[in-house]
Amino acid sequence: MTATTAVTATTAYRVTTRRVLRSEWSKLWSVRSTGIALGATAVLVIALGAVVAANYTSGNGDGTTGPVQLALLGTQFGQVIVAVLGVMVTAGEYSTGTIRATLTAVPRRLPVLWAKAAVFGAAAFATLLATAFVTFPVSQGFLSGTDQEAALTDPGVARALTGAAAGIALIGVISLALGAALRGVPAGIGGYIGGVLILPEVVGALPFGAAGDAVAYFPSRTVEALMATGPKAGLLSPGTAFVALCAWVAVALGAAGLLLRRRDV
Repeated sequence: MTATTAVTATTAYRVTTRRVLRSEWSKLWSVRSTGIALGATAVLVIALGAVVAANYTSGNGDGTTGPVQLALLGTQFGQVIVAVLGVMVTAGEYSTGTIRATLTAVPRRLPVLWAKAAVFGAAAFATLLATAFVTFPVSQGFLSGTDQEAALTDPGVARALTGAAAGIALIGVISLALGAALRGVPAGIGGYIGGVLILPEVVGALPFGAAGDAVAYFPSRTVEALMATGPKAGLLSPGTAFVALCAWVAVALGAAGLLLRRRDV
């Protein structure tokens, strides 16, 4: 083998960011659960948005629910589906043992985690964004003439729809990191339920003023803030909420990455 041939062969099999991303994208869509989960999320959110709006009459709200929150009520269930799928993206490879082949192909390990987070986050965000912008006009078809009537061009509406999609996608990435750190689907789902869903309620119930203020920075509450069309008591501003949620994502991925580098497969 000549020197030129050796260099060409080495280049052909070199691990690059683009190739790792393409590999993870292929793996994400090669399993049936991805399409089923994201499709079910879209159908559930749109269907519940239509049902809730069809049965709404002026004055039925609690005074704090806006048109976007009402339309996207189904995201409370959709978030769970996205989170479970996020756990399966990482922990599922440990369950099947394919993680060994993945990390053999990419010995540095961390690029695999970043690529999984990037491709899953992008797929979840695109699906949720399209779902939100379909659900809102569908629900408004039933809400015309009520106190929840609104338009996409109204202040804060488009931003709230985009924020809802981004927030839930980032929750999914946190769950993906939990799956990578805990290396098991049941453990990862348990971590999501305990840490994301239950912990804020426990902290909020503590008889301390600081505890109530801290709850606003938890992931589930930041998503509520991103979904609000205007200022809301007990919630952060959309900008602050987005920064707080991104910080949670960074911490979760950082911890998962540290464990991935230090532990055996």
